[in-house]
Amino acid sequence: MDNQLKEIFGAWLAAIGTVTSAVGSTPFRSLGSSFRKDLNLIGNELQAVGNALEADGQGEENLERLGNELQSVGNVTVISGLVVDFKDTTQQKLIISGNWIQALGGATALGDEFQDTSNINEIYNIIGNLLQVIGNSLQALSGVNELKASYIDNKESSEKEEGNTIWSLDVVGSWIQAIGSVISLIGQIQEESEEQSNEDQENNSIDSDEKQEKEIQYDERRYENVISNKYF
Repeated sequence: MDNQLKEIFGAWLAAIGTVTSAVGSTPFRSLGSSFRKDLNLIGNELQAVGNALEADGQGEENLERLGNELQSVGNVTVISGLVVDFKDTTQQKLIISGNWIQALGGATALGDEFQDTSNINEIYNIIGNLLQVIGNSLQALSGVNELKASYIDNKESSEKEEGNTIWSLDVVGSWIQAIGSVISLIGQIQEESEEQSNEDQENNSIDSDEKQEKEIQYDERRYENVISNKYF
């Protein structure tokens, strides 16, 4: 699998993962809590794999690769908080830390996008990464608020209130991240398409130059043969 294909496939996985996780974070009445937790887990797994593929597809060390690596680490941290049998507060702290690490990764990748604003396709990546940073930050803040509520023995009332409020801070952050991931996917596809088009044009130009050089060499040899036959 070449680097361009890795980046596009990784972006697809990350986008599908964020949408899946957002659905799992939304308290739909038709979905049970255990099923939504499974969706959230699957979504973070897809994001972790997708971000890792995007980082590997970069090839060289840069801010975008570092940002994708941080986002993958953040997803793995969230997964640990969802599956490992720790205390409730420890699980919540892992999820909060994972969201902050993802936000840091998005901000790091955003710095790389600002270095090349001449490309119109970078606008998609800038907006997408910015939305993901905002979304992850809102999710982390939601976890912090919930953790504070548990410390003052109001956890049950907080959970009851969250269940009745569909558009909680965590839900809004999840969907903002999902939207940002989809926008980044669009930008990634257009960027890779443009790079492929530029490579094709460059290869065609090289082939044309080589063909022209061969024609010149052929004409020179033909001219030499004509002169040689004429005088000798």
